[in-house]
Amino acid sequence: MDKASKILIQKFFQENSIIVSDIDSFNNFVDISLQSILEENREVEPTIIPQNVETYKIRFDKIWITKPEITEADGSKRDIYPPEARIRKLTYAAPMFVEVSAHINGQKRESAKAQIGNLPIMVKSKYCHLSKLDRLGLIENGEDPYDPGGYFIINGSEKVLVNIEDLASNRLLIERSDTGTSEYTGKIFSERGAFKIPHTIERTKDGLIYLSFTRIRRVPVVVLIKALGILKDEEIMKAISDESYDEMLVNFYDALQVKTQEDAIDYIAKKSGITQSREIRMERTKEIIDRYLFPHIGVDEKDRVVKAHNLCKIIKRFILAIRKKVPVDDKDHYMNKKVKMSGDLMEDLIRVNLGILINDMLYNFQRIVKRGKFPSIKVIIREKLLTSRIYSSMATGNWVGARKGVSQRIQRLNFIDTMSHLQRVVSPLSSTQENFAARELHCTHLGRLCPVETPEGTNIGLKKNLALLGGISQDAKEEETLKALKSAGLKALR
Repeated sequence: MDKASKILIQKFFQENSIIVSDIDSFNNFVDISLQSILEENREVEPTIIPQNVETYKIRFDKIWITKPEITEADGSKRDIYPPEARIRKLTYAAPMFVEVSAHINGQKRESAKAQIGNLPIMVKSKYCHLSKLDRLGLIENGEDPYDPGGYFIINGSEKVLVNIEDLASNRLLIERSDTGTSEYTGKIFSERGAFKIPHTIERTKDGLIYLSFTRIRRVPVVVLIKALGILKDEEIMKAISDESYDEMLVNFYDALQVKTQEDAIDYIAKKSGITQSREIRMERTKEIIDRYLFPHIGVDEKDRVVKAHNLCKIIKRFILAIRKKVPVDDKDHYMNKKVKMSGDLMEDLIRVNLGILINDMLYNFQRIVKRGKFPSIKVIIREKLLTSRIYSSMATGNWVGARKGVSQRIQRLNFIDTMSHLQRVVSPLSSTQENFAARELHCTHLGRLCPVETPEGTNIGLKKNLALLGGISQDAKEEETLKALKSAGLKALR
């Protein structure tokens, strides 16, 4: 190796961490995702409110965390560093605060800053005390300067959140199936916040194209498009393609009796088995369409037209796949995968447990109101509830969604073993299934995943490791993507 190459390689490893993707994921979770989770639960309204009060709402305005600290037995608080947390068998965590206010009869009456729990902090992340220290500073604080970080300290044990490989959400995947009523099937997992709704598009032998999602099973796509606001067959065909597709003629003929948007919504209501009066079933069906049909596009009434246009583009691609004009999708291609890192896993955990905390707050509020008292906001928040649930999941590895083994004690046999554990990627597929295609080495793994480092036996191909210099990009902001598309000449539908 020549001198210049050696200097460049040394400089690269001095300035860059191999596990920088995981650290960036956690930073992104604290900076952006925490607030977006709070936005999902921005306003809550108790069912039992004090007398002489018409409306009472609890609003969450802002959430943030500080640097890791410890509360001693005498009540004093001070900063804590990872070495002390390891020695004293403590959790390296930072207080998590929320700004909450009470709105009575539409007027803001009470506002408070309250601690809702403690959040475990990733070592060497932006919110860790070690992030700003140089080599000498790390040594003075009892830390190994070569330690990469990227793990958590829970009750003195070093825990790593293992990356989970999953199918990419909000992406249409068309596959050919040998069994069932449809030769080709298109699937899309629409994800927004806590929702992850599977949508299935298929074509039966009589040529009709159906879409299924949540409790709505096999509704004709043309009827659904009419329910979303595009009523004329000519407009629907134009939204699908400039060409005229013969495959759509039988679908238009089947939906000929559906003339108005109300007829289409009522048709879907009857098809899904909603048996109340017309007004109630119409309202329920509208709510299902708004909330559960492509929620990643939007969950409001104004988003229906955009959903209709997206559905038309899905139909076009589905027809092209049937005509063999475009190839079917490969589920094992890494373009169709998403790797959930520490930030994504923490987001899932906080989202579920924050909902539990809010329900507990409402229960405490209503219980005090029943006694004839008017409680303060600070009284109804139990900060230990959220903390204990987070610590329990991270200590045991039992995660939301019935997943197990997400949090693992880090392997410290040697430095390379530690780096390998921090770079591990696990597939959600069961090791008992004979899924040969998922276990095989795919050409898209090159440069992303290590082709050698996988265990023997039942887990072969399901437990992988990122390549030594493999990195994972973070989700781009939607506003930046829209700006780039508009600058390329595309126009927005709304």
